[in-house]
Amino acid sequence: MSEILTVRVDKALKRKIKKYNLSVSKITRQAIEEEIKKRERQELTSAIMEMKTLLEKIPDQEIVKAIRDSRDQR
Repeated sequence: MSEILTVRVDKALKRKIKKYNLSVSKITRQAIEEEIKKRERQELTSAIMEMKTLLEKIPDQEIVKAIRDSRDQR
């Protein structure tokens, strides 16, 4: 189901929208989707950096041991 959003623009912008016969709903939807993707990428980048910081604290020997133990359990 879709929702309705209202956008307020000045008269000059509205005239240009009509002049160029722009699909406001399509352009708005695309802009919102792109902004959401951008924010999601930022969140993922932050999470990755946080995980990297945590993983750097684990000694290499412990990681190797965990991998070997995992393989041995198969």
